[in-house]
Amino acid sequence: MQTLPPLLAKPVDIAPLWLVERVARTIFAGVLRAHPDLFERLGDYRRSRYCFSPSDLPLHFTVVPERGTLSVSRRGAAPPAADARVEGPLVVLLALLEGRCDADALFFSRDLSVTGDMEAMLALRNALDDSAIDLPRELGALAGPFSPLVAGTARYIRTRALEGRDATWN
Repeated sequence: MQTLPPLLAKPVDIAPLWLVERVARTIFAGVLRAHPDLFERLGDYRRSRYCFSPSDLPLHFTVVPERGTLSVSRRGAAPPAADARVEGPLVVLLALLEGRCDADALFFSRDLSVTGDMEAMLALRNALDDSAIDLPRELGALAGPFSPLVAGTARYIRTRALEGRDATWN
């Protein structure tokens, strides 16, 4: 199972939460601008709170599609309230966001843990599968004149992180 190298995880661990949240919200807003209909297929599940907990980072990311909000919290005694929660390595969670991995296979191999409202999580998975999100492109779009450098670097990192995985299932 590919996890985030400690050298990359450490800065996130020591960075102020407000900074991590600001970066995450900026990326999230960029994805929503590029895919304004991302959450349309959720129906009533748009009101659900989805929590994403990277097992290799001390963070939780909570998304409420109806409001288009993302919040970040540190792992602590109690995780944030959520209707559906998924936990796994950051690389896997990002690959799922892009539809590059088979969520069912990851779930049954226990590389991914899903709890809470399974119907809400399935609705989200179906919405993401159809969205064609490309995080390197989205990150590049946020980088202005450095777009080619940022997008190329992000593509390289994604390729290396997904080596040995069947990243073409979808």
